[in-house]
Amino acid sequence: MSAFSYINGLDDALSIYGKMIRMKPLPHTRVFNNLLSRIVKIKEYTVAISVFKDMSYLGVPVSNYTLSIVINCYCSSHRVNFGLSMLSTFFKLGYVPTGATFSPLLKGLFRENRISEAQELFRKIVREGLCEVNNIIFGVVVDGLCKAGNVAMAIQLLRVMEEGSFRPGSHEYNMVIDGLCKDRTVDSAMKLFDEMPQKGIKRDVVTYTVLIHGLSTLSRWKEVKALWKEMIDCKRYPNVVTFNILIDALCKEGFFKKMKIDEALHLFREMPLKGFEPNVATYTTILQGLFRLHKCSTALQIFDEMQAAGHKPNFYTYCNMLNGLCGNGLVERALSLLDEIEKKGLCLHICHYNIVIDGLCKAEKLDTARDLVADLPSKGLELDVVTYSTIINGCCENGLLDEARAFLLKMARGSCFPNGYTYNVIFRGILRSGEFAEATKFLDIMVGRGFYPDLATVELLLSLLHRKEPNPTLLYMITKCAPST
Repeated sequence: MSAFSYINGLDDALSIYGKMIRMKPLPHTRVFNNLLSRIVKIKEYTVAISVFKDMSYLGVPVSNYTLSIVINCYCSSHRVNFGLSMLSTFFKLGYVPTGATFSPLLKGLFRENRISEAQELFRKIVREGLCEVNNIIFGVVVDGLCKAGNVAMAIQLLRVMEEGSFRPGSHEYNMVIDGLCKDRTVDSAMKLFDEMPQKGIKRDVVTYTVLIHGLSTLSRWKEVKALWKEMIDCKRYPNVVTFNILIDALCKEGFFKKMKIDEALHLFREMPLKGFEPNVATYTTILQGLFRLHKCSTALQIFDEMQAAGHKPNFYTYCNMLNGLCGNGLVERALSLLDEIEKKGLCLHICHYNIVIDGLCKAEKLDTARDLVADLPSKGLELDVVTYSTIINGCCENGLLDEARAFLLKMARGSCFPNGYTYNVIFRGILRSGEFAEATKFLDIMVGRGFYPDLATVELLLSLLHRKEPNPTLLYMITKCAPST
């Protein structure tokens, strides 16, 4: 049944299944297993389970491999309990579970944050010898412990592995080093890194990349440079991921230090010379860093280069571009970019419009912002709480309280509900207008709906109290600022 490799989608798979069950006699179990595996490969886990149930109803014999596939499907679709219940079927039929049986169960338990149950299952596997504990099982447990933040136990497991017949390799060490780096305990990660060659474990590009990420996050640039040099000297050449991680770290550091963004740009230009083509993530990261340091012309140049190289900007690229342009006062250019994207027939997200609406409001172009908001439904986009809150804030900043209230009323009539930020924006607008009696009424409504003044609102209240004669209305509003305990 090599034709299974040509199955492009679910319809193809189900069509073949329909033909198989009409055959006399039915095909061998192995053929059904191959089809199930193909359905799993296209991530149609629920369908694979339904096919298995239909097979059982038709009397198709199952094998341990069939049951392992079904367990994997249950675990991959977040139904680990059903997967665990399949184990009893295993034993009833006299089959011996393998690593392929237990790995999905362990992975599923960790994914559902059932850490203690995963640990207990692993201990039971080892204690009762339920299956051979191989590198896949160890890898799943080490990875699960690290992602759960239990790196200390993952290290203990490494030591247990080293004392037994199975020796951990670079894959297991990389996971623990990554966990330590994410835990910001980079010195402990360095110790593991140093002991790898002593134990005959080769450091690979992932080892170096993970550690470079950890060190750069803590701005330990001297060690990053030393590690980079060592990596090249050992012929563990960096890949696109390594470059992206380092460029991202330099750009974030560059927000505070101009020199770092220059280093990031140099590294970015060096990538093609080293045989690596920057990908969309690389471009998106460098654009964000350049805009943060107001290097708008360079950012626009790189954005053009990106498209000329055949890389299509994604959701985050457009967010960074629009944020960068608006944040640097280039709102008209941001509007032009929106227009360009629409003309290309590309689908924009409401988030992209929200960024530009906010930029227009801050640039005191409220009329244009209102026009853009009014056009959204014709573009097939629904206004969300951010859209409403942004335009409401723009109205309040311009003293248009009636219009702000109208937008709030429109929200209430629709399916979009105001949040704490929305209420605070209007409340501050009413306070600035000096309508304290109206502000008190609005505050009572706001608190009645479970929302309280935020820090910016409290600071405004205190400044008003400081500037004016003692005012019982202001004092009353201040007492309402904190939730009653």
